[in-house]
Amino acid sequence: MIRILFYVLVVLAIGAGFAWLADRPGELAIVWQGQRIEMTLMVAASIFVTLIAAVLITLWLVRSLWLSPHTISRYFRARRRDRGYQALSTGLIAAGAGDAILARKMAVRTRGLIRADQEPLIHLLEAQTALIEGRHDDARKKFETMADDPETRELGLRGLYLEARRQEAHEAARHYAERAADNAPHLAWATLAALEHRGRTGQWDEAIRLVDQARSAHAIEKAEAYRKKAVLLTARATERLDADPKGARDDALAALKLAPDLVPAGLVAARALNREDNLRKAAGILEKLWKATAHPDVASLYIRARNGDSALDRLKRANKLEAIRPNSPAALIAVARAALDARELLLAREKAEAAARIAPSEGVFLLLADIEEADTSDIGRIRYWMAQALRSPGDAAWTADGVTAAEWRPVSPVTGRLDAFEWKTPVSQIDGPVEEGSVNPAEEAIRNLPPVTPAPAPVETVRIVEVEKPVVVSVERPAEPTSEMAATAPPPAAEPQPAVPVKAVPPEDGKRDETVVEPFFGRPPDDPGVRDPKAAEQQALRLF
Repeated sequence: MIRILFYVLVVLAIGAGFAWLADRPGELAIVWQGQRIEMTLMVAASIFVTLIAAVLITLWLVRSLWLSPHTISRYFRARRRDRGYQALSTGLIAAGAGDAILARKMAVRTRGLIRADQEPLIHLLEAQTALIEGRHDDARKKFETMADDPETRELGLRGLYLEARRQEAHEAARHYAERAADNAPHLAWATLAALEHRGRTGQWDEAIRLVDQARSAHAIEKAEAYRKKAVLLTARATERLDADPKGARDDALAALKLAPDLVPAGLVAARALNREDNLRKAAGILEKLWKATAHPDVASLYIRARNGDSALDRLKRANKLEAIRPNSPAALIAVARAALDARELLLAREKAEAAARIAPSEGVFLLLADIEEADTSDIGRIRYWMAQALRSPGDAAWTADGVTAAEWRPVSPVTGRLDAFEWKTPVSQIDGPVEEGSVNPAEEAIRNLPPVTPAPAPVETVRIVEVEKPVVVSVERPAEPTSEMAATAPPPAAEPQPAVPVKAVPPEDGKRDETVVEPFFGRPPDDPGVRDPKAAEQQALRLF
């Protein structure tokens, strides 16, 4: 645009000059070698401009003819390069699509049209072609060549890293990742890979430094960097808790500032403060963390923070947690356990049943079985709660990559991924989805459980039937214990068992009296115990 405007201005200037000469006519006389040449001023100006134009055109023609070989060679070279780049583009697309034949064909054509030292992407095309053809050794050599070139160093290191991961050569993969991270801290894959290795080997200081570098280089997001640094600080604090409680406390508090909902950081900070006898600050941290997460580990540490507390003191602390998070299953279970320890069995049963109604799980039904054992020692009711526990979803636990751990860990033991453990129910223990309108299993279990009734005194039933034939009296009494029964019978309970309801059936002529036993919970029990056919025999006594 500027060039066109310049040309327009030049033409306007020439036109203005000719117009100025036209308005001012004059004569021009030239004497040269005895000859006098006369002409007007306008003709002289026109001849002068024409001569200048002719000189310029002549110079352009001479220059074009002189440079024509170079121009022709440059044209063919540019055409050859364009064909090479077209083949390179087609080859890369074919390699990405998995077309090994076309990719290899385009790689050969590209190398014939473009030199590899001019275009490093040729090495990438050949490496990708070797990978999809299964020639991993050739691909690794190409990646090594790329790693030696400053222009393609990061690309070659990434290829070598992926190949080392594929062959499970973790040490080689760590070496390539650290080289890439040192040369280019802004590479997210290199930073994360180096973090995985340093986390797996426990190099927390180096890992924290690497996270700070990655955040400064904007390799990872700010929130992600804060979370990872908090996890690393928590891991270091956990490791230093026994040897250096003060340092562990500082690391854990710093981690809580970066990630306020990180439960392991709060637990470590509270334990370190408890060792320093700073119980009030530890309780404040746990209460704040409990309000945010309602984690069972937080409740357990809060209730048992002081070793000298009585069971009633622990129950008061559990009630305080329930006041902070009412209607929380974790709070109800914590109160139920504390009440069980304090022998407040009615309160323990009430809270445990409420927790079972809100979130039925294996742990809450096992807790109900413990309460039942402490309250009634009824074997049948205890077995009933244990059967409900077997049919209920499992409790939440620290889980990462399908592995469940008793305590939180900073890295996954399977993949080495940082911050992999989550507090959730393991996938293998999750039941199917509950249909809308279906009955809560905890409600049904509690409703089907009959009340405890005292066992009546044993009574012998004597039935006399008057018939024309001799009268036969049927006496029902328990059979005498035998040696076989004594060996297989369960030990007697500490308290009398509730009586099993018996329905009497009228005897028929020539048949002895029979009884039908109703199920304990409206259906046959899961474990009816040992049955001996000799115990069901009846003795007949003739009176006449």
